[in-house]
Parts: sequence; structure tokens; C-alpha cells
Amino acid sequence: MTTEIIRVFPRKTKWTPTDELAFVGEPPLFRPGDRSTPVVVSCVFTWDKSAARQLQHSWARFYDRVLVGGPAFGDPGNVFVSGRFIKEEITITSRGCPKRCPWCFAWRREGGIRTLPIKPGRIVQDNNLLACPDRHIEAVFDMLAGQRRIVFSGGLDADLFKDWHRDLIETVRYDELWFACDTKQAVHALRRAAGICEGISIEHLRCYVLIGFGGEALSEAERRLEEVYDLGFLPFAQLFRGETGMSYSRDWRALARKWSRPAAYRRRDREQGTGDDD
Repeated sequence: MTTEIIRVFPRKTKWTPTDELAFVGEPPLFRPGDRSTPVVVSCVFTWDKSAARQLQHSWARFYDRVLVGGPAFGDPGNVFVSGRFIKEEITITSRGCPKRCPWCFAWRREGGIRTLPIKPGRIVQDNNLLACPDRHIEAVFDMLAGQRRIVFSGGLDADLFKDWHRDLIETVRYDELWFACDTKQAVHALRRAAGICEGISIEHLRCYVLIGFGGEALSEAERRLEEVYDLGFLPFAQLFRGETGMSYSRDWRALARKWSRPAAYRRRDREQGTGDDD
């Protein structure tokens, strides 16, 4: 337990803390602390804001100070405390992003890139680690030395990815290297990154693929997902949700479901006898 603050979340994700002061949803029958124990309702997704406000009201029946906040409410993330709002094995060493991608909330909420004190963690969740100063990037890898199953889940910017980053990666025991390919134009940068990553198994190379943004056609999204796969990355499709959590047709949902499950889309290679398990 990292803090004497009760944390409440509208929904459970794979990053949600699991300690005795972390809760999902309504207050349980048996509650920790007393009325003076501070409570924070943390909301990540904008479409959960109304649920977060309802939880604030519910928990206020038992505690005197109940705040609501988080990324969905514009929190710029000035402080990162390991284990408070995400599991302890996850670390965030920087905030913000120098890019101004129209679909992204990071630069709107957190501004340009800024570094934070480096806290231990095998899963690096920075918005854009490679936009940080070189010395900070090197310090992050120094922190990762000696750890296992390292995951760069925040993503490695294909536009900024260089040979010396690959050299650093080879100094640690990595499990997943995540990139992104959110537009048709982004395929070019990903292709260059694939060249730098030559020799790394597809089992370690992952790629977020935003689909459905800006009037993209279903066929265009599917073509881009296939292109990412052909470049040697395991795609993870993400439907653009916007501020309101927009809904999609069955075909769009089916496409996203298929291309977020490697077991589903890799079946094609197995059936054709072209699977690559290097």
C-alpha cells in the first residue's frame, strides 16, 4: 500500500490497482478507515464522467472528503506516485507530448513533453518516451536494467525511433515493444522503424492502430491493419471513441475485435501455412 488514500474507479482495467484501499464502483459493506479518510474517484475515460460523479456522491455518504478527478477531468499529471492510480509495476517517467495529433488528449491535458522523477517499474507507460531528452531516456533504461518482462506500453514513437534506441533496447530484457500507426501516412515511419527492429521476433513487436477516425472507411482501416501485420508487428486495433464514446456498426466492432486478438488474425497464416514464429 503506497498511500492512506482510498481510490475509487468507475471501471476495472488491467492497470487498476488491487491493494486494500482500491475499489471499483459503489462502496462495499465493510469499508476501510473512518469518515476522515480521504477518498479520490479517478476517471480515465470521458464517457465515464457521469458515473464518476455518481460514485463521488455515493462515497460521500460515508466519508467527509471525496474528490473526483483523473485524466477525464483534465488532470495534467503533475505528480506520479507509484501504485496510487495504476499498479505498482507500472511507471510513468514523463508527461505530455510535443505532437498535436487531433485524436489525442495527451497534449491537451498535459501540454508539451516534461520529465518526472524516475520511479521503478517494468512497464513504461509514458505518452512519448522518445521525445524526452537523451539523458532521461538513458536514465530510464538504467532503471530497467536487471528487470524482466519489460513492456513499453506507452509506445515508442516511430517518427523518433533511431538506431541508438535499438541499441538501448538490446541492453534490457524486454517482452513487448509497442509502436503506433494511427493514419495511412504513419505507415511510412513504421516501415522505417521495422527496418531498425530487424531481427526482433514479431512476438515482441506490437502496434496500436487507431481506426475509424476522420471518416476512414472500413476497407481502409482493414488494409492498414494488414499492412502493419505484414511489416512484422502484431496490431492492436482501437476504435476512435472521441469525447462521448461514440458507437460503431457491427462490422466495425467485428473488425476491431478480430484485430485486437492475435489468435484470430494469425489464423490466416496458419491456414495458409505461412506463419512466422521466429
